[in-house]
Amino acid sequence: MSAERPGRILPRWKGAAPLDVVIAVMAFLAALALCASLVAGRTAQSWRAGLSAGLTVQILAPTQGGADVIDAKWQAETDAVLSVLHETRGIMRVRLMSDAETRALVEPWLGSAALVKELPLPRLVDATLRPGADLDVSRLGKQLRQAAPDALLDDHARWILRLRRAADAVIWTSWCILGLIAIATAAAVTFATRAGLAAHHDIVSLLHQMGARAGFVARSFEWHYCVSALAASALGTTLAGVLFVVAGSLEFAGLEPVPFLPPLSLGPWELAWLLAVPAGSGIIALVTARLSILAALGRNY
Repeated sequence: MSAERPGRILPRWKGAAPLDVVIAVMAFLAALALCASLVAGRTAQSWRAGLSAGLTVQILAPTQGGADVIDAKWQAETDAVLSVLHETRGIMRVRLMSDAETRALVEPWLGSAALVKELPLPRLVDATLRPGADLDVSRLGKQLRQAAPDALLDDHARWILRLRRAADAVIWTSWCILGLIAIATAAAVTFATRAGLAAHHDIVSLLHQMGARAGFVARSFEWHYCVSALAASALGTTLAGVLFVVAGSLEFAGLEPVPFLPPLSLGPWELAWLLAVPAGSGIIALVTARLSILAALGRNY
């Protein structure tokens, strides 16, 4: 009796089909969770890089005086802010945003009604930092307040912190989901392994009477479930990868499946991470089946 290919000894158990479906669904969900963590990490990194590379200065409209006095004071403070920013080392570019650009920023929240156009929106100055510039934001804020009392400096630190927390929450949630899926997969394989052992009781008993050791019988079962898990999880992972590729193609075509979410497209290197899903499923099935069979054989033989 040769032990080179033990998987050929046991016939394919018909009851294993439901296990294949369960593993395929688990792999599909695991691939979606993994893709979500990759998209969240990449998007957060891109947003943090964009926000950390610039500063925004808001110049509020003065509240005292007539219309002419307010306009003159507002313009004087705007000129003072621009002058301070131009003289600050580490700032590469300074641009005063137009009123139309400012309204476009608030339209998603306030709409474009005529009433919105009458609101005294602040003037916004966008400053771009030089790469690697070591800028003292606190000192710059004091200089701006001295030059223009109605000016507010925003270094985007609050938004960067919120983005990092949101991305970390998505990533950790995805990893927790992956852990739960791994546990559920192991439980399903354990149940199927014990059922398969009962279905092949006669063959296992015959092998035991012929002197086959527990490790040989375990290898016969683990081969079945490892190959089954690899095939089923590869199918589920492929479906998840195709879903993200289609979503990315729609975005490149100008169609956004979910407008308020970041781009769902994945690059080739990110898609390569999906290979970890069938590999992990195969390892879980291999180890779980072996431990289950050895435990069962130890009790019954």
